[in-house]
Amino acid sequence: MTDSSKIKFAVVGAGHIGKRHAEMVRRDEESELVAMVDVRSQEECEATHLDVPFFTTMEEMFDSGIEIDVVNVCTPNGLHAEQSLAALEAKKHVVVEKPMGLSKDNCEKVIYKSLQESKHVFCVMQNRYSPPSEWIKSVVEDKILGDIFMVQLNCYWNRDDRYYMKGGWKGTQNLDGGTLFTQFSHFIDIMYWLFGDIDNIQGKFKDFTHANSTDFEDSGMVNFDFVNGGMGCLNYSTAVADQNLESSITIIGSKGSVKIGGQYMNEVEVCNINGYEMPELKAANPANDYGPYKGSAANHNYVIKNVIDTLKGRTTATTNALEGLKVVEIIERIYKVRNEQIDI
Repeated sequence: MTDSSKIKFAVVGAGHIGKRHAEMVRRDEESELVAMVDVRSQEECEATHLDVPFFTTMEEMFDSGIEIDVVNVCTPNGLHAEQSLAALEAKKHVVVEKPMGLSKDNCEKVIYKSLQESKHVFCVMQNRYSPPSEWIKSVVEDKILGDIFMVQLNCYWNRDDRYYMKGGWKGTQNLDGGTLFTQFSHFIDIMYWLFGDIDNIQGKFKDFTHANSTDFEDSGMVNFDFVNGGMGCLNYSTAVADQNLESSITIIGSKGSVKIGGQYMNEVEVCNINGYEMPELKAANPANDYGPYKGSAANHNYVIKNVIDTLKGRTTATTNALEGLKVVEIIERIYKVRNEQIDI
């Protein structure tokens, strides 16, 4: 692939996130949007402004002969692995929204296929691009905090009947998969990215307000040990009234402590480290705004740029397929603890 050639993207799924991917592709001068796929019509998706061929299946798109380098999978969670495999079978690189799949097994199949076809799989974990995330990564890696003693991750969001529409995929076990997959996998990714794998998982889970709208819990309190040392906990809920409350991470180390908070883990609230002066960080992007509710940081432009730079040999994937698998596997192990409690 020459440095001057444009990377040709096709987006599968024309919901909020799919259209955002399409728009970020259109804005980058080194990329080109060449097709979109959705089971609904272009008019139903409110995507007529995206002046590209619109298909109802991936098979139709591939059979059309349109030249495609990368397929962006932006459909319901339960379809991610299956559609990533279809794109790899067609010998295309893949960008897959979180989660990479709903099981470790499905993710392994995607990785195996990508190795067979010598194609990249990029997993979308855009919170890694937030200035506080980039800063704390260097602080932890450079041992500025010393040994890590404790990590607390708090994710308290609102998801109510405005979000869980009757007849939709959100809240279903087979297509949504659970609160940790859909709402909070970004923050589990940040935790894994910073501190590595976990074990000795224990937890309590409860469904406070979603008994009629989802197939799973809306809240949990989970504690564990880090394989690399230290202990941690994850407290999460989508039962917060009216609007999101916070997404935060508190880190206690031998040389100091840090808390990154705000609604979307976008503000450094505390930096108390022996002999360390915190640099001034650039402003974080706002959250993705979906009208009645909001999601994680709107950093998809960095995701598309990373794909382009990787395919042109300038850099490597920010979140590779193995890291995407690890996040799914951690969630799967947490939910195993939950399911064992249900079975008792």
